[in-house]
Amino acid sequence: MDFQQVVDRRRMVRNFSDDPVSPAQRERILTNALHAPSAGFSQGWAFLVLERDEDRRLFWQVTGGDPDEPDNWLTGMRRAPLLIVPLSHKAAYLDRYAEPDKGWTDRDERRWPVPYWDIDTGMASLLMLLTVVDEGLGACFFGITPDHIDDFRDAFGVPPAYQPIGALAIGHRAADSRSPSLRRGRRTTEDVVHHGRW
Repeated sequence: MDFQQVVDRRRMVRNFSDDPVSPAQRERILTNALHAPSAGFSQGWAFLVLERDEDRRLFWQVTGGDPDEPDNWLTGMRRAPLLIVPLSHKAAYLDRYAEPDKGWTDRDERRWPVPYWDIDTGMASLLMLLTVVDEGLGACFFGITPDHIDDFRDAFGVPPAYQPIGALAIGHRAADSRSPSLRRGRRTTEDVVHHGRW
């Protein structure tokens, strides 16, 4: 599949079959994530991979999904055989930019106009989403709500210095309903691109 086909076919998939993701597919997805850009080549990310049934069940339990009364969204998402939680590591950036070649002598967070640790981890997530499509699979990136982050950390032993920016459910696509949000339509370049001035 060429790159334009990958981009055109990328969409959030919310229903999966029970077919497994192969180890080779999983490794390609994770390896491609490492090619994301990162400020100062800080590479302040980590990826928690959940493949065992008990780990995925625990994830859904601690992130607020009621296993006894799942809604249609959760029912389809819970079938995904692979969950990857991308985590950003702010300290890696603050440490890197306090090194001599960067010219700062402190770790002052105010120097950062935006949280590049989260942005770069998001870019790694996008590379995973594109690789999923290229592998003929489907995926959905979704958030972990703030009120469930401590339970998630406790359940999986995630150190406090790592922040989950979301999660990816990955698997073989099954028939699903189009999101009602799609009725809004995709914005055009004329809607969002400004040449020279706003």
